[in-house]
Amino acid sequence: MKPPFHARAPSFDGQAIHATIQRALASAGLDTGTGPMRGVTETLRRALAPGPLAEAPQRPGGLATHHFSNAAGTRAYKLHVPAVLPDGPPPLLVMLHGCTQSADDFATGTQMNRLADAHGFLVVYPEQPAQANPSACWNWFRPQDQAGDGGEPSLIAGIVREVAQRHGADPRRIFVAGLSAGAAMAVVLGETCPDLFAGVGAHSGLPYASAHDIPSALAAMKGGRSGLPALKNLPGAAAGGGRKAVQAVPVIVFHGDRDHTVQPANGEAIVQQARAAHAAEAGGGLQAVTHTGQAPGGRRYSRAVHTDALGHTRIEHWTVHGAGHAWSGGHASGSHTDGAGPDASAEMVRFFLALPHGGTA
Repeated sequence: MKPPFHARAPSFDGQAIHATIQRALASAGLDTGTGPMRGVTETLRRALAPGPLAEAPQRPGGLATHHFSNAAGTRAYKLHVPAVLPDGPPPLLVMLHGCTQSADDFATGTQMNRLADAHGFLVVYPEQPAQANPSACWNWFRPQDQAGDGGEPSLIAGIVREVAQRHGADPRRIFVAGLSAGAAMAVVLGETCPDLFAGVGAHSGLPYASAHDIPSALAAMKGGRSGLPALKNLPGAAAGGGRKAVQAVPVIVFHGDRDHTVQPANGEAIVQQARAAHAAEAGGGLQAVTHTGQAPGGRRYSRAVHTDALGHTRIEHWTVHGAGHAWSGGHASGSHTDGAGPDASAEMVRFFLALPHGGTA
């Protein structure tokens, strides 16, 4: 796969040097994510970045590259700003790619930038480097990456806050969606950063706190469920090491019923977690109605809509019949896409933009 961010190899590893400085500052008890030290670390990062790593100028309608750093490390991200934005603060959508994918690949396959141009919202694509995971997977299964105050959730949340502040995004309309490992991380973010994200989209993903290492992650992907003592101190973990989401964040779930990489039972578990969280918050359960249909591309689907006592949709669960581990309705120019299914990108955007304004980021 061609490196999407570098025109040539730098003569030194500036990111590694910057990460070492970050760790040293953190060890000294200095907060590098906020206040004056954030400006210092940003200056260091820019100084250590050779020409190809410097921030690209933002062009309306383009996909510009940026970097964000905190005590957990550094991540590159790409940002799409539509040529025409609404008069008020625009919504912001975070898109988390799956394993072996890049930000560019995911943007191409989902065609989310086209929808952003049509509806006037910002799209940011954080990118997982091979140094963090050999397959470029988000590390949704590691305990340190399932808490909002550190690890990869803090990096993604930091990117979101940086973009939202820089471009005046509506803090009540920030959403996150992903595919596979990216979907699992999106679910983690909904649970650990509910004041930041007003809605979650999970395509072919897994429920919160499904695993604590690679073996348990592989078992969870195959539909296995067991007590996970390593997660007993995480928010929402049940006594004895079970899985329990407690944040009632609206969620839309897509999953193919022929997905042999991440079994469809995982999508059902995301819905079950969300229903339980909403019931606990509202003191009553949600009502569900299932619709069936067929996409123009040919695949049939079932769509379960879960509404609260006021009739507001809180959960949607799309089961795409005959589909495997691929983004439904995606473009063939991107990897892991299935053009025969309903348009998951369009349906997620519809779901998000119809939600009552939430979030307090």
